[in-house]
Amino acid sequence: MGFALALGATSAHASSNNQWQDQAKDAWIDGKAETMLLVNTNLNNFDIDTDVEQGVVILTGQVDTELDKSLASGLVEKIDGVAGVKNELTVSQQASQAADLGQTVVDTKIAASLKTSLLLDPDISGTNIEVSVDDGVATLSGEVKSDAARDLAILMAENAQDVERVVDKLEITGNA
Repeated sequence: MGFALALGATSAHASSNNQWQDQAKDAWIDGKAETMLLVNTNLNNFDIDTDVEQGVVILTGQVDTELDKSLASGLVEKIDGVAGVKNELTVSQQASQAADLGQTVVDTKIAASLKTSLLLDPDISGTNIEVSVDDGVATLSGEVKSDAARDLAILMAENAQDVERVVDKLEITGNA
């Protein structure tokens, strides 16, 4: 009976020791995660909370964009000893709406500037070209009189400030 009691006590001690080691490892990972998020200038660490359970980092709090949410996960995943990341961060509706409004203003500015340039260019009949811009992607549609006019319109759009890409839906009619 004494042997069984001693064996049970040793087993309980080993289990307690493993639990302490796991807690210490989780605390180390938590500190490392907090530091990793703090030194990244793209994130506001004060709005992100970290907790670690058995090597899994749990992120809670609020960030400004989906990109920030992904960035936080990506940074924490790279820490040695991290078994996984449970990203429960929420994206601020207010920041998201402000970003959408800002992009809408930029898109409207691009479209107006590009349409004006097309109308003022004597080599292009800009009155037959529609310009729409969505997230920096300018779409040109309508009619032009020649390949040269189409190429010039596309070149103007590609070189317009804040345009990331141009979608060509122009048709050559010869009489635009």
